[in-house]
Amino acid sequence: MIIGIAIIASPIVFALIAFPNSFSLSWNQGRGGFLFALVFIIAELIGLKITISKNKLITVIPLAALVIVYIAGLEYGLRDYLLASAEQFHVQLIYSWTWMWDFIIMGIFVITALSIFFGKRWIRIAPAGPIFLAGSAIILSLDAFFPYDTLGPLQYVVPYLVQTNVWLVNLFDLGTATARDNIMFLKGDFGPMVLQVFWPSAGVHSIIIYSLVMGAFLLKMNIPRNRKAVYFGLGIAGTIGVNMIRIFSLSWYALKVTTDVKQWEEFHSVAGEIMFLPWLFLFLLLVILIETKRLKKLESEGKSIPKNN
Repeated sequence: MIIGIAIIASPIVFALIAFPNSFSLSWNQGRGGFLFALVFIIAELIGLKITISKNKLITVIPLAALVIVYIAGLEYGLRDYLLASAEQFHVQLIYSWTWMWDFIIMGIFVITALSIFFGKRWIRIAPAGPIFLAGSAIILSLDAFFPYDTLGPLQYVVPYLVQTNVWLVNLFDLGTATARDNIMFLKGDFGPMVLQVFWPSAGVHSIIIYSLVMGAFLLKMNIPRNRKAVYFGLGIAGTIGVNMIRIFSLSWYALKVTTDVKQWEEFHSVAGEIMFLPWLFLFLLLVILIETKRLKKLESEGKSIPKNN
């Protein structure tokens, strides 16, 4: 299994070594998501007692090589081609468009590799990593074609989050804050700043990615449906909470640290994923620990373990 993991990981490792600056933690500005997908893949495959035949391993190696060629080719004209094609497809945000293709290619490769290794069983054996990659590609495509507030359903909840954040700012007396729709008017230690919040900045994309990853993760777990529903609901609530912390931290930064747009944008670019991705991983780990402990308790008491439903 170690060899199989190494083959799947090889394009990500190559990109990390050859182009380390491309691994920004911002969800739409780099390959940082590759690392979290790899963590999911390793966590689900390591220690798995399934033998992968030599022929299957050999079959996947050329596919990994093709992905490596793609990643290298971006530096030798392929990225320019993608940038040029953005206008042809009426893309609004070209950087989301170019990074989208990285996640599409990596997602296709990982799904194909796992399908070769395990057949249709891959969706129950190791779904989190590839679904995270596919979900990230979907979100990037939405951001590329429907940026800012042009995708109404995803923007719908933003004013409520903004109003809640304004209430918190005033509650903790960090400065003055008012809101109109998705716009916040802040005034703190360094003067006024106006923030317009769109669905990616509000973390709506993280709720979608969480739902996809957690749904696949719970599908493979041998626990009753009511427990799955509780875990899923708690995760949604936690993700919304993390998003509120993100919006609050962005406001705090403007109120207490700086209103310099460049510095604020640098903080903004990492504030979401540096909170959401560790939260997602830790929540999944917590669910695993709780359920492992529960199953061991059932076994020690001589009770039958319920079938997955």
